[in-house]
Amino acid sequence: MKLSTKGRYGTRAMLELALSYKKGPMLLREIAQRQEISERYLERMMTALVSAGLVLSSRGKNGGFALAKPPGEIRLGQIIQAVEGSIAPVSCVDDPKLCDRVDICITRDIWKKLKKSMSETLDSVTLENMVDMQKKKLAKSEACMYYI
Repeated sequence: MKLSTKGRYGTRAMLELALSYKKGPMLLREIAQRQEISERYLERMMTALVSAGLVLSSRGKNGGFALAKPPGEIRLGQIIQAVEGSIAPVSCVDDPKLCDRVDICITRDIWKKLKKSMSETLDSVTLENMVDMQKKKLAKSEACMYYI
């Protein structure tokens, strides 16, 4: 299974907002440039994130996008859910009525366990955790820089 571009870009945009938390709203253009994402594509992601209550949008001179909650209160699972929808590998996991074999289907049980594991992993990571990981990764890469 793969996350789509929506999931990857939505997560990167949210990380960018978390890195700038409490510094005021960010312009869509600024997020797009820093994360190397198309503005048009990012606009659709931000609409979904605003609808999910994870991002605030404001218009005007000092407008832009900002996190709706502190980074420690936003989980990666919420972001993925907002932009991707369900992470169930097959639709019968979310809606058993779609299949007549639900009571005897062993593979559905496996897909259900897979969804549960993925949800637990995604929900175990907050944006605050991601900010900390990003800072450590940047510090490590800067420590390896050689100057001539």
